[in-house]
Amino acid sequence: MSTVPVLHTERLILREHRPEDLDAYLDLWTQDDVVRFISGRPLTRSECWGRILRSRGLWAVLRAGFWTLTDRESGKLVGEAGLMDIKRAIEPTLDGTLEAGWVLHPSVQGKGLAREAMTAILGWADQNHRGVPLSCIISEGNTPSVQLAGRLGFKETARGSLEDGTVIHFRRATGA
Repeated sequence: MSTVPVLHTERLILREHRPEDLDAYLDLWTQDDVVRFISGRPLTRSECWGRILRSRGLWAVLRAGFWTLTDRESGKLVGEAGLMDIKRAIEPTLDGTLEAGWVLHPSVQGKGLAREAMTAILGWADQNHRGVPLSCIISEGNTPSVQLAGRLGFKETARGSLEDGTVIHFRRATGA
């Protein structure tokens, strides 16, 4: 039995990652508009499977994690979003926070779905992880995500490097 809560928004159902999501998940993570600011390259099938398993493990250990975003009408997987602590080697540190993240398939980008999903997730976090600050890092140049972070109540706190690029650090107090 899953411990991942199911969240409903006007257009989305946020649910656990499932083994049968692998093909749709692979399609998501091989889109240039998805990986450009995150991994910089398409993920392999094995890497996608590892991410699905990591998401399930986050829920088991942290009582938080990522949800798949599915379209309420079609049931199609259109992205993922959630909260994590993956112990990044990054300065400034993200320790003591839950790191928020979101990604949408290019076919549905620009329609407000990321904001819709993250609003539900942040509301859930405010109820279930009270007092835990939230963070996110966004690659420099990813203007839509930077703008969304601001609309969600995240404030820029620093800039640093991650792998080969510059990332902007944001923080949000719970209940913001």
